[in-house]
Amino acid sequence: MPVAPGTCGSAVGLLLWFVLPSSPLIQGTAIVVIFVVGSWSGSVAERHFGRIDPAHVVVDEVAGMLVTLFLVPVGWIGVLGAFLLFRIADIVKPFPANRLERLPGGLGIMADDVMAGIYANLALRLCIWSFGHLVT
Repeated sequence: MPVAPGTCGSAVGLLLWFVLPSSPLIQGTAIVVIFVVGSWSGSVAERHFGRIDPAHVVVDEVAGMLVTLFLVPVGWIGVLGAFLLFRIADIVKPFPANRLERLPGGLGIMADDVMAGIYANLALRLCIWSFGHLVT
């Protein structure tokens, strides 16, 4: 995507979340598989494009979005909130996400977005706890 690749990758993550069964085992396995494949392919992409964390790579946003929604029961409003929370966390990159992106190769590409997904997951849980009727 030439415009807003991270947002588009996050949207793909949402679509994948919608089609995956709500089983924690399946969703957890999907996250691990995407992380491993994304780490490998991110390293390949860095060598191919000759730069660190090329914008062409959006599998990290897919993984981050799945982490954001992992084990969180939400309806449509909660899904939109999850999307917004993840995009904010991915852009701001609060500590230690900002440090994780310095890891070498595809591991750095994937790790900072997974950490952003963890932050967004926790923030979403806080929103549900605080305003449950608005997000579930």
